[in-house]
Amino acid sequence: MEQQTPQQRRFGSRRTATGRQPTVRPRAMILAACAAVLAVVLAVGFFSAPEARTTPSAAPSAATTAEASASPSASLDASAPAAPASSAVVGALDARIQAILDANSQYQIGVAVVDLSQDAGSADVHEYGVRQKFVAASTAKVLAAAAYYHLVETGAASLDDPLGNFTAGFQLREMIQQSDNDSWSLIMDAVGHEELTEYAASLGVSYVPETNTLTPAEMATIVSRLYSGTLLNAGDTAQLLSYMQHTNYETLIPAAVPEGITVFHKYGLLNGELHDAAILAQGNTAYALVIYTKGEGLSDDPERTEVIHQLTQAVAGALV
Repeated sequence: MEQQTPQQRRFGSRRTATGRQPTVRPRAMILAACAAVLAVVLAVGFFSAPEARTTPSAAPSAATTAEASASPSASLDASAPAAPASSAVVGALDARIQAILDANSQYQIGVAVVDLSQDAGSADVHEYGVRQKFVAASTAKVLAAAAYYHLVETGAASLDDPLGNFTAGFQLREMIQQSDNDSWSLIMDAVGHEELTEYAASLGVSYVPETNTLTPAEMATIVSRLYSGTLLNAGDTAQLLSYMQHTNYETLIPAAVPEGITVFHKYGLLNGELHDAAILAQGNTAYALVIYTKGEGLSDDPERTEVIHQLTQAVAGALV
């Protein structure tokens, strides 16, 4: 379905929002962790090509779980020099991404890549193409979901709280897996718009719900921290990532990923915006990949979808 910004949902939608930001009262019971830890075992590698500008990811604001924070270098020889082949692969990836953007300069395209083989607090976000803010469309639902889970973890809300005709847990799943806009509106109001802005700022992300804009690098920071286990606790991390698999729209990044690579993603589709924000993982390595595109409208979606596929294949090729 075509996605809408929160502001569009609140004015002229199937369900009219009041504009009031309800306060979620603390509940006596918080859901226990519901899934095993998604362990992130880190491997070696980093970007160095001059075409890509790098910005540091925001430092973690919460302790990583013991499993997720296990040292990646425990079994490595610390005195061994970096393998020259690794730098060659990274340089080739940078060059290929830039070549794809150069060949499709008629579109506004922003790409952000994070090599999650590095420590979650020091990994760089590598940016290509447009670095300014895009209308984030439904990719921002990941941020809203994380903010609600944060309320649950601090005791200010519960997944069993009633939201609309269902529970908050149901609305979270529908918002991410089915990209439901009514669920998004309910979650946003439950969190509170001002509170959502403050939560994003705590992650080093500048976000205003009424405009719903993010840079590709900011979105990459969000999904990187989610996957690395520094955003939420282990159970909530596992649950949210599970909703980012097998969604109602798998034709963008997932369609271009070879067999054997696991994809967690959230797409965005709104007028001329066509986006996807994903984690690509295989074995002990993973990349965060965010691709934001803007064109003339729905008419050039097939062409931009092909560009997204080409960029995805370039990054996926670094995993195999």
